[in-house]
Amino acid sequence: MPAFGSVEVAAAVALAGGQPVFADVDPSTYCLDAAAVEAVVTARTAAVVVVHRFGRPAEVHRLRELGCRHGLLVVEQGEPGAPHDEIAQRRERAAFLDGRLRGVRTPHGGAGHTYQQYVVRVPGNGRPDRDAFARALRTRGVECRVPVKTPSHRLPRFRQCVALPETERAADETLALPVDASLTKRDMQRIASACNALGGLLQAAS
Repeated sequence: MPAFGSVEVAAAVALAGGQPVFADVDPSTYCLDAAAVEAVVTARTAAVVVVHRFGRPAEVHRLRELGCRHGLLVVEQGEPGAPHDEIAQRRERAAFLDGRLRGVRTPHGGAGHTYQQYVVRVPGNGRPDRDAFARALRTRGVECRVPVKTPSHRLPRFRQCVALPETERAADETLALPVDASLTKRDMQRIASACNALGGLLQAAS
């Protein structure tokens, strides 16, 4: 299962008598990476828990193929649904930001993305710069949030010494910007302007 996401998934596995084992995520989708899952499968592995993230569906077909090869149950955790018109409006706002944002890395859309959250990457030096960027946006009246503050493998209850580099980077760099259906075009322009005013200030350490 992924460590990048809600701890409730790991807690449910533990409650059922299982031992959560964390695999890394794909940096584009933030969902389980099939190759990373295969690398941690052992004879004791019983199932793969697939979590769709931010409205972007995981590559379920690859994980099901992996499950078939190893005789594993593949369980999907879906995300809350939304009316088609609301999804269409979120996609419209996401497309607006895709075309105007500078200085941050916009999300990979892909087929089926519903933009439950519009998650960008803040470049620079990881968490300190991302957090400073978020604070500066809020002072400009832009609501934003860190989507995953602490991956499950860092939490005391499930702490594991595993190498999850993409999970670590995602936790340190991601920021969710608003694309709610209630936002007006003026609101979206304000969000883009606030981000663009800050993005050029962040430079990666040499």
